[in-house]
Amino acid sequence: MSVNLYDHANELERAIRQSEEFTELQSMYDAVNNDEEARGIFENFRDIQLGLQQKQMSGEEISEAEIEQAQKTAQLVQQHEVISKLMESEQRMSMMIQELNKVIMKPLEELYGSMEKEGPTQ
Repeated sequence: MSVNLYDHANELERAIRQSEEFTELQSMYDAVNNDEEARGIFENFRDIQLGLQQKQMSGEEISEAEIEQAQKTAQLVQQHEVISKLMESEQRMSMMIQELNKVIMKPLEELYGSMEKEGPTQ
């Protein structure tokens, strides 16, 4: 019997879209986008994060001024109720995806884990 993993992956995608975690995240994302002040703060925060990640990945040094700006922006984000709720929703969604990833990776972990327990063959 052949199993089409892509069919199951598509079912999982639909289930994620219907999950409470995703619908809450979507609702909070819409709330941020419908609040002009929140949207501006959030976009600035994301731009700063992306810029720092790109610098880090390319091996560039991040200046003290950039770190300070990122910290100030992060404080603004945490203090803004609508954005803070979005970040909490993102965290719950991320945790769910991590848990799903553990389930998906379990067969490989068991396979390679059993090889480690057996030790090298002679």
